[in-house]
Amino acid sequence: MTEPVRNVRFSQAIGEAIAGEMEADDRVLLLGEDVGRSGGVFGVTRGLQERFGEQRVRDTPISEMAFTGMGVGLAMAGYRPIVEIMFVDFVGVCLEQVMNAMSKIPYMSGGNTRVPMVLRTAGGCIGSAAQHSQCLWGTFAHLPGMIVVCPSSPYDYKGLMAAAIQSDDPVIYIENKRQLNKMSNTHPVDAVVPEGRYTVPFGKAKVVRQGSDLTLVTISASVGDALRAARLLEPEGVSIEVIDLRTLVPLDTETVAASVAKTGRLLVVDEDFHSFGMSGEVVARVVEALGPQALRQVARHAMPDIPLPAARTLEEAAVPSEASIIEAVRKMK
Repeated sequence: MTEPVRNVRFSQAIGEAIAGEMEADDRVLLLGEDVGRSGGVFGVTRGLQERFGEQRVRDTPISEMAFTGMGVGLAMAGYRPIVEIMFVDFVGVCLEQVMNAMSKIPYMSGGNTRVPMVLRTAGGCIGSAAQHSQCLWGTFAHLPGMIVVCPSSPYDYKGLMAAAIQSDDPVIYIENKRQLNKMSNTHPVDAVVPEGRYTVPFGKAKVVRQGSDLTLVTISASVGDALRAARLLEPEGVSIEVIDLRTLVPLDTETVAASVAKTGRLLVVDEDFHSFGMSGEVVARVVEALGPQALRQVARHAMPDIPLPAARTLEEAAVPSEASIIEAVRKMK
């Protein structure tokens, strides 16, 4: 008899990856605000303190600069810390440790000192205004020295977290607040989360929908929006190929360029800001790889360069969505 497919929360998939790696490697530690007794603001780390003890799952004061620096020091000393910053917006409080310590120490030491740490945080727009609803993955991708992971599917949430913990390089792992409390079966692809340990490799984008007329490149929760939009546009005679980048650093230019060489049209959708970010980088790399003559049409659909509005209706007008993706594609027909 076939085993029933598990239906788990996205948050549970991450927690399973962390638990699996903590079980396999005593050097894996977890620290952050409310990660222990409360199980994290989204329930990701629920039960881990009871299972592994307070020495390995440490609740910290509200002191992001201090405990991120503690994570850097632990990594330099041979541990594999996972540091949770509740919302990505709060990384600004500890940016010194991220941009001048976590990312640069391996390089400045000539590779003699590794910093195998994961900075876990959550981006995404959930009606929490300008200081609590940003994504900022483009900001961190701009800083050399760190892997930047932005999963979209339940399968990848678990597999990429395990890969991040096992990595000898520093990783920023950005979840999406829009997804964490959802069930895995709500995602259009890769909704099955195996119970055992597994990893998903960095720098390997995935073609999650085949198409012939237009290549749509995106990341994080926007992958689900793009897939739903592509399905709704199919009756209009538009065949859309959807690519999930999975990681911004490293960025899989080869997969994107191969798709654009076939379709001749490129649309990049990004919940992060429009200027100086992912959308411009993807377009530039494709043009460099194929030459401008290979593209008949190019467009970017991203968050406008404004602080995110507090009003939910204004947020919905600003942030890319299934409906706005459909309109962006129609403008390219």
